Amino acid sequence: MLSLESLRRRPDVEGPGLSASDAADRLILDESAAARSAAREGGLVVVGDTHGALTLAAADAGARGIRVHQDALTGERALAANAGMLGLEGSFSSLPLHRALVERAQVVLLRLPRSLEALDDIAALVAAHASPDVVVFAGGRLKHMTHAMNDVLRAHFGGLDVTHARQKSRVLVAREPRAGHDPAPRRVSHDGLVVCAYGGAFAGAAIDIGTRFLLEHLPARVPDGDPLVDFACGTGVVAATLARRHPGHRVYATDQSASAVASALATADANGVADRVTIERADLLERLGDASVSFVALNPPFHSGATLTDAIATRMFADAGRVLRSGGELWTVWNSALLYRPALERLVGPTRQIARNPKFTVTASVRR
Repeated sequence: MLSLESLRRRPDVEGPGLSASDAADRLILDESAAARSAAREGGLVVVGDTHGALTLAAADAGARGIRVHQDALTGERALAANAGMLGLEGSFSSLPLHRALVERAQVVLLRLPRSLEALDDIAALVAAHASPDVVVFAGGRLKHMTHAMNDVLRAHFGGLDVTHARQKSRVLVAREPRAGHDPAPRRVSHDGLVVCAYGGAFAGAAIDIGTRFLLEHLPARVPDGDPLVDFACGTGVVAATLARRHPGHRVYATDQSASAVASALATADANGVADRVTIERADLLERLGDASVSFVALNPPFHSGATLTDAIATRMFADAGRVLRSGGELWTVWNSALLYRPALERLVGPTRQIARNPKFTVTASVRR
């Protein structure tokens, strides 16, 4: 029997408080065991598996043809690495959050996302295309679950049961799919900029306050020649803004989140700049060569899942330093309490403060 403790997070960040599985994974697996054993080959779908615990435990128990969707590219790669370690490489396939993922599915294992809009996208897709007898086992940690999640599932399923809590985790079991549809991005206009967002994108169709502060202080003049880079682009707000403000420039945007990339593509199209904005799903700036660009804008995340960590930001600063030419600049917005300036000085170069308000700081770091 597979020991979930043997799984690793790599290439995702590792450190104190960060693990590749938890009690919610174990409860989902226990509650779904009978349904999984009765499912035909190809009838099992896993959504939101952080690093492969649900997929690989199901495969170890005999399931094959498992279809998997993970929003984070690092999670997808951790699943592949863990599968290779266990000899389970051929037991699953990774797919986008589209119809082919859930078509005729009999059993769906779901780690509940924290966003209700993300849950609505997933539930609606399953209800639209899964088998009429599909059973969804949607679990999470109690501290991240709300009664509103029940309401979202009830909007798309006629039956909903709630399991007993165990080790501060719980599973919602949904049956009788109804009112399904394919997800579509939400669209909101902000002072003439249209923001498009699928449910899983950070901040949704709003502009988070950190990004808004960065937009207010981006430089009026940018280097000619190289593409302007929106690193960890989210819904593409900074990328679209750069393209609108600098019509003679190309923009390169990247994010490891599948929902962010889909949202950013829709945002670029909605603002008429899709012909000058390239958006890719990637881990960090892995698609860019060393010393290849002169301007990078970044609003780094400071959580991995629900865990506060600075490991993600420092990896980003180091990779931004790698791709910048000598004299190129990294413009960063960060929560002032995080005190990122020493790391920026060390990993990129001399750093000056551009602006500061009670919560955020914008800095520009010059590559040595």
